[in-house]
Amino acid sequence: MKNLVILGAGTAGTMMANKLYRDLNRKIWNITIIDKDEIHYYQPGFLFIPFGIYQPEDVVRTKAEFLPKGVNFIIGNIARIEGEKNQVLLKGGRTLPYDILVIATGANVVPEETPGLTGSLWHKDIFDFYTYEGATHLAKKLENWEGGKLVINLAETLIKCPVAPLEFAFLADAYFTEKGMRSKVEISYVTPLSGAFTKPKATKMLSALLEEKQIHVVPDFYLQEVDNDRKVLVSYDQKEVPFDLLVSIPVNKGADMIAASNLGDEDGLNFVPTDKQTLQSKKFENVFVIGDATNVPASKAGSVAHFEGEILLENILSYINKLPLEAKFDGHANCFIETGYGKAALIDFNYETEPLAGKFPWPVVGPMGLLKVNRANHFGKLAFKWIYWHILLTGRSLPVSSHMSMAGKEIEKEKSV
Repeated sequence: MKNLVILGAGTAGTMMANKLYRDLNRKIWNITIIDKDEIHYYQPGFLFIPFGIYQPEDVVRTKAEFLPKGVNFIIGNIARIEGEKNQVLLKGGRTLPYDILVIATGANVVPEETPGLTGSLWHKDIFDFYTYEGATHLAKKLENWEGGKLVINLAETLIKCPVAPLEFAFLADAYFTEKGMRSKVEISYVTPLSGAFTKPKATKMLSALLEEKQIHVVPDFYLQEVDNDRKVLVSYDQKEVPFDLLVSIPVNKGADMIAASNLGDEDGLNFVPTDKQTLQSKKFENVFVIGDATNVPASKAGSVAHFEGEILLENILSYINKLPLEAKFDGHANCFIETGYGKAALIDFNYETEPLAGKFPWPVVGPMGLLKVNRANHFGKLAFKWIYWHILLTGRSLPVSSHMSMAGKEIEKEKSV
């Protein structure tokens, strides 16, 4: 028997386990997936918990229920990958040999990277919503908060779901308005970016929404530390932003064992250098990488993992059959952006093409609008939870091409700047 080992049973790893189980010859291939715990979280749902739109139980399932019965599921901590020996070493000493390895270990928030962030005010007046614990603690805080300076701060720009901080700002505006206390809340969006987002056309739309909702943007703010005593953010150039309630999007990093395996990128964030088209490791030809674990210049989002999955399956099958890796990932991503009051926007882009206006997913009828705020987009966002549990995780195909389509876009083609 040959061994295919998947590291990580989150979104990308679970999806690939299902795809590979269906397509590999199970008389030849043994599939094993490893993860440190048994709980699977619907991470996009964390955004909704602080505002009471979702309850905590809405985002929690077990990992085993989404894995094929014929896949070996090991719960354990990975010490390191020994690529030269084609094996994975678990903490405790167990060794797992592999013929093909898929790294799907994702990205984690590491608030301890920022001095003061996890100080005396952590989960009292300082929260994150990128973790289950952070989102649930923040929900309790917002229930009785009487107002003041609400600051939403990105510690870094390389984060999971890059639009989620903006969504939080928009939902907070709606939440406090509906509670009749918006006049008591001053909302600031503090970011290292020079604008609301990284793509010019999307930034223009999102900046207009921030202005309309009277959300103050503080750009080019590179967080150095959080002063708990004075309740201020301090930047590297000594600018300060005071807060009464801080919602932080902490530094995101890949798994620690990536560094222990000497597979990480040069900036120390533990993301794996990956061919951005074939999704093959740049160091070992029998190692492939998917989802947030990669360093490819695409958004770290569930839609990206899904589109990568189609490409990765084809390339793994090609590798097994000693054929060239001809499937190419184009960086395709699409993201719903909740804007509050039962409406949302939608953006669709890839490595080369920035978000454009138009209709999605069908060019004539839509019903969703690109770079537009409407109710259809909001319902699409809410429907994604069902799609996630029943289609995306199970490795089934969606009626959306893995490669970005220009059909329905209002401009023929336009390069990012």
